[in-house]
Amino acid sequence: MTTTEPAERDASDAAAPGAPRIGEVLLARGWVDPAQLARALDEQRSSGQRFGEILVEQGVISTAQLAEGLAERLGYGFVDLRDHDLDLVTAHVIPEELARRYQALPLERLGDDLVVAMHDPSDVFAIDDLRMLTGGRISPVMADPVLIRRGIDRAWSHAEIQSSLGDATEAMQATPSEVAQLAAEAEDAPIVRLVNALLDQAAEARASDIHVEPGSSRLRVRSRIDGMLHDTGDVPLQIHRALVSRVKVMAGIDIANARVPHDGRFTLALRERMIDVRVSTLPTTHGEAVVLRLLDRKAGVQPLDALGFLPDELQRYEEIFLRSQGAVLVAGPTGSGKTSTLYATLAVLNRRDRHLVTVEDPVEYQLDGVKQVQVNLRAGVSFATALRAILRADPDVILVGEIRDRDTARTAAEAALTGHLVLSTVHTLSGASTPIRLIDMGVDPYLVASALSGVVSQRLMRRLCDACKTFDEQAGERLAALGLGDRDPTELMRATGCQRCASTGYRGRSAVYEIMPMTDAIASLVLRGAPAREIARAASADGVELLADAAYRRVEGGLTSLDEYARVLL
Repeated sequence: MTTTEPAERDASDAAAPGAPRIGEVLLARGWVDPAQLARALDEQRSSGQRFGEILVEQGVISTAQLAEGLAERLGYGFVDLRDHDLDLVTAHVIPEELARRYQALPLERLGDDLVVAMHDPSDVFAIDDLRMLTGGRISPVMADPVLIRRGIDRAWSHAEIQSSLGDATEAMQATPSEVAQLAAEAEDAPIVRLVNALLDQAAEARASDIHVEPGSSRLRVRSRIDGMLHDTGDVPLQIHRALVSRVKVMAGIDIANARVPHDGRFTLALRERMIDVRVSTLPTTHGEAVVLRLLDRKAGVQPLDALGFLPDELQRYEEIFLRSQGAVLVAGPTGSGKTSTLYATLAVLNRRDRHLVTVEDPVEYQLDGVKQVQVNLRAGVSFATALRAILRADPDVILVGEIRDRDTARTAAEAALTGHLVLSTVHTLSGASTPIRLIDMGVDPYLVASALSGVVSQRLMRRLCDACKTFDEQAGERLAALGLGDRDPTELMRATGCQRCASTGYRGRSAVYEIMPMTDAIASLVLRGAPAREIARAASADGVELLADAAYRRVEGGLTSLDEYARVLL
């Protein structure tokens, strides 16, 4: 059947010549039958009402089905807003008045594009207005107009930001005592709900950090997800001081002093989870920047076999840390998951017949059965001084958060030689360079060779999203560019991107490990001060799988991509 309904005076007017009519699209999808189309056509001829609206009023199709059918006819993408979390920060990049006028709801930023759900994405005047207002490209998609209206209602019921800007700014221009009083009275203010929405959104997205960054003309908010920063959106610059003050009040930080860095923390419940939030502020030329680190108590300490160890790697690691004494060091740059590995190791060692003590800066997770000491330089508690005090408390296992200086390194080595199991981290790029780093700190080579049981060097690699990963057709070219032209490219996977992974192609991270025990050959090289490259060759000859090879095993197994391999290791 060929439908012959008159052209509707709505978004469907923008259809390209030869495009199927809306009735044909709905019929092809099985949402209507020929008899229902015929009745709707008769009604349209007599009433002049839009064809799609008639079908909706008759209960034949839903508003969502009509929108999806129109999207297919016009060649636009369609978004089911029931499966899309409302991003309050992104929604507020346009004023409420424009959102309601154009029935437009900003959803997310993809690079330089702002994705906007619209009832009529063919409205060029609306697109131009939104482009001029946001300063970027607009990527319109269609959605159920009922759900668009509900989304707009939700966005502006959560935070009446525009109407409260003046009050928020005035509050921050008050005296310190007035600021404190106003902050205490602000629990129900719109800015409070905006901060809560930012935290809720970050927790839902599995973000580890939120960055609030003031500029000359905008306030940028970014979230770190799977180790990478993603734009969350821009919020009005006028609320910068109010937003920062709210965070500082929550973290117990003096809101009247914006000229020096501050640290604080607070705990809140988000989505039935208890989240510990560490807050750091930094004065910049455009005002205070804030970073919020989110720690999920429910996630807690993961078991070792959930961190990314392959079975043979876990066996080699256990052979090192299950000894009764010696030093086990986890090496890698900042943010490579070293502390998570040590906490998981400590959980294995945490038995009733052992006395476990840690010294950390900061203490990130509370561990039952473990005495944890917080570094406090103002009170004279450093890693070295705390470690010396711990040694007088009859410990069996000691975790030192980080070896930063000669005193800490030497004391830890001596503790490992006198019957203690010492776990710690060090900032080096490979297992082979770790003994050299300790010697450079001032630890005698004989002490390093004798005390060190082994080094675990690690990195974090993003895992490919299982829902959208696909075979890498250019794997051969990528391998050649990486100097791996002799490897088989046929089964390698690459990232694509879907809604589940927020269009990144990755979801979650996994650690990759190089596990180097202190063998006699390596100890001999350390004693004579051999360079790291010689130690690496000796380790490889002893059967150690170097970091690059361990990482490539993850690529071959379809866990990650060549792009991620290159990003992490090169």
